[in-house]
Amino acid sequence: MVDAKGRNMKCLTFFLMLPESVKSKSSKSSKKGNASGSSKLPPVCYEIITLRSKKKKKMAADIFPTKKPASTTTVQQYQQQNLNNNNTIQNCNWQGLYSTIRERNSVMFNNELMADVHFVVGQPGRTQRLPGHRYVLAVGSSVFHAMFYGELAENKDEIHIPDVEPAAFLAMLKYIYCDEIDLSADTVLATLYAAKKYIVPHLARACVNFLETSLSAKNACVLLSQSCLFEEPELTQRCWEVIDAQAELALRSEGFCDIDAQTLESILQRETLNAKEIVVFEAALSWAEAECQRQELTSSTDNKRKVLGKAMYLIRIPTMALDDFANGAAQSGVLTLNETNDIFLWYTAAKKPEMQFASQPRKGLTPQRCHRFQSCAYRSNQWRYRGRCDSIQFAVDKRVFIAGFGLYGSSCGSAEYSAKIELKRQGVLLGQNLSKYFSDGSSNTFPVWFEYPVQIEPDTFYTASVVLDGNELSYFGQEGMTEVQCGKVTFQFQCSSDSTNGTGVQGGQIPELIFYA
Repeated sequence: MVDAKGRNMKCLTFFLMLPESVKSKSSKSSKKGNASGSSKLPPVCYEIITLRSKKKKKMAADIFPTKKPASTTTVQQYQQQNLNNNNTIQNCNWQGLYSTIRERNSVMFNNELMADVHFVVGQPGRTQRLPGHRYVLAVGSSVFHAMFYGELAENKDEIHIPDVEPAAFLAMLKYIYCDEIDLSADTVLATLYAAKKYIVPHLARACVNFLETSLSAKNACVLLSQSCLFEEPELTQRCWEVIDAQAELALRSEGFCDIDAQTLESILQRETLNAKEIVVFEAALSWAEAECQRQELTSSTDNKRKVLGKAMYLIRIPTMALDDFANGAAQSGVLTLNETNDIFLWYTAAKKPEMQFASQPRKGLTPQRCHRFQSCAYRSNQWRYRGRCDSIQFAVDKRVFIAGFGLYGSSCGSAEYSAKIELKRQGVLLGQNLSKYFSDGSSNTFPVWFEYPVQIEPDTFYTASVVLDGNELSYFGQEGMTEVQCGKVTFQFQCSSDSTNGTGVQGGQIPELIFYA
């Protein structure tokens, strides 16, 4: 089975088991082909069964937490639409109210009128009984077509679907009946599951697009796990981009503790994680504590080490700063005495002991620089600061992560500057930092970093600002460009109303944006 883009999709016919009526026919055929009668078909029934996986399927509400219970609210909205539809059809000529087949089909969505099948959706105790129309469903899904009109079809008035959330099933039905995609952060993962199960590829693609636009360091680790479960390589790659660039934020997120052991290992062994190793170690301990709770174990150091297993050796403890190891990992209790001694010897002894821990530092990510000026200059009467703001607006054509700015320094010999850098989107502060940098009197740029890289979405203008305090005469850029190509990323620049010190597209400060892509 292939989707609209020609990608292979696994046929989900394993969700459908043979109907009871076929059992006897199959048995007779089997007897004719095998006189000994040693081959017997197993008992079969006509039910929807749960997709089994070693990974635990996270509910969307766990990844995108909200104050309102999503499923209840969404189902109530669809029930209201059901009431509206029923009110509409009281008109004996309701068909004449709508000019298109799409509009007339929409009236049938979640409507008992002419319903010839019902679905009992959800886990026991939380089910919803929903009406359906076989023809409409079969036109919208090959799985429904096989269920109702295939060779093994069986006329059954009620079908139980315990593994799909009611709100997600209704969202899928709304797409099939109304050609409308109605997604929210609360139901998108469950809707993706339903779309995959019933082979509705366009809805599945819309779910993935929604997840990609909602992707952040807070939910990237959980979505990484789910993207592997749903076999969505593009979403998996987007998750890795966020995790690599904003590794420390991702590792410290609540969602990191909810991932499965396989995803944990894939993150811990990641070569391009842009994080200090002590942060990786602390994140692994937090995950181990959560895993102990899931397995109903006491959160002792022995149990934490037990649930971590071989993943413990994926943490590159010998690459930590000595202070981080001595004050953190060495006193955590999860290392054996021999391991602690060997790591201390690794730091201090000329002859290094052999260890199971990886001893090579992670490569991390290489920052790229977007330089927006073609030349720089200095004059005796500029560039002066006096607490005024230099600012520029920029946009990109693909997601990047701004790690900092490259700034000019003194044109009158070496000097130290205090710099307050900010990054905003439509007036909302996304990142800031106050730091100092030393300028050697050359026309080079000097990096000033944010505490964490800031995620930048495409096709939206952001405002980069800096307030400098130091030697008043410095270099400044000139012959500025409105568009700059940096590898696969295109930057566009425009003047900012926040700039009160003369910086603009053609000249001024903030000559470089330092980013990961």
